[in-house]
Amino acid sequence: SKTILFKNNKITKYNIKQLEYYLYKNIHGQNHIFNKILPLIKQNIIGLKTKNKPIGSWILCGPSGTGKTEFAKILAKYLFGSEKELIRFDMSEYMEKHSISRLIGPPPGYIGYSEGGQLTEQVYKNPNSIILFDEIEKAHPDIYNIMLQILDEGRLTDTTGKLIDFTNTIILLTSNLGCPKNYDLYLKNKY
Repeated sequence: SKTILFKNNKITKYNIKQLEYYLYKNIHGQNHIFNKILPLIKQNIIGLKTKNKPIGSWILCGPSGTGKTEFAKILAKYLFGSEKELIRFDMSEYMEKHSISRLIGPPPGYIGYSEGGQLTEQVYKNPNSIILFDEIEKAHPDIYNIMLQILDEGRLTDTTGKLIDFTNTIILLTSNLGCPKNYDLYLKNKY
């Protein structure tokens, strides 16, 4: 099969076919979403993407149980070789203003300054990854400024001054804002 070079990662047509197969097999009722997202991923992987941006970024909305997190896991496994390539943040843990330092690192003079942040260090070590910001609506508003820099420029500077490249990542934001907690009730009302 033809190999597509994706910086340090090799993605083949076979990987893409596997990705499609497992998405349609394991996540039901979301084909309309896959039919929109998969062509964009393919387009970006072959190099037809906007320079200095992540491979793709999407907001996935819906009640619990609709496959948002499973989608991220399958992307990580079949695009990057393992579910371990999924970097997940539960944004309910980032509701306070100071929690931004957990993502990019504490300011100079604070404990842990030289260690960097959870987001920046993981992407630095693993630049080919899926980043999932789960329940983004719960994050402190200052965190949205970090998101804008990642999405607009494909990079972020941590508090140690290290430039982190996000151009080989896929950014997923999930939300269940305004959705019923009961998925069966959601389906009943939807159809």
